[in-house]
Amino acid sequence: MFYEPKSGHGLPHDPFKAIVAPRPIGWISTRRPDGRFNLAPYSFFNAFSSNPYLVWFSSEGEKDSASIARQTGEFAVNLVSLSLAGKMNETAIDAPPDVSEFDLAGLTPAPCRNIACPRVAEAAATLECKVTEVLEPRDLQGRHAGVFVVTGEVVGVHVDDSMLVDGLFDVTRAQNLARLGYMDYAAVTETFSMRRPRWKDR
Repeated sequence: MFYEPKSGHGLPHDPFKAIVAPRPIGWISTRRPDGRFNLAPYSFFNAFSSNPYLVWFSSEGEKDSASIARQTGEFAVNLVSLSLAGKMNETAIDAPPDVSEFDLAGLTPAPCRNIACPRVAEAAATLECKVTEVLEPRDLQGRHAGVFVVTGEVVGVHVDDSMLVDGLFDVTRAQNLARLGYMDYAAVTETFSMRRPRWKDR
């Protein structure tokens, strides 16, 4: 089949997010200017540079995480493991501003080193980030798409030592969770390796 998004897909459910998958989940923790904690998962998340470490998450509508990160200039990205899937899902709720998702999901806020917002103590890894810019993408007609892309430079990395095997972060031990389409998720339970080819070796 072929379809143009503007004309609709004709399927029972939109396949777009199932096609662009798996997507890592950015479990974003922030601290409001008044000190209250916020925690929410974003499946439009990724890293896009390793020198310096740069990550971004995208909010469809300026939701709390994007708004707070813009105001404070900080956010943390907590790794979601399979064991934390249920708690992550609890934090996706549209809770009122006076409710901390940490409390709601029974998670432990732990202090970060270089930023003021908390991290999830139970997470296998956390990236401490300082906001570098907030982008507001536009569509082909030049209209603002209602999307806010928060980019941040990683200024600190927390890693649970039990996830390190021979000096490598073991994703099968952490069982990184990924978002698929519809209501579906996947966890990394096995991997395989390939080396990038070099022209001189041909």
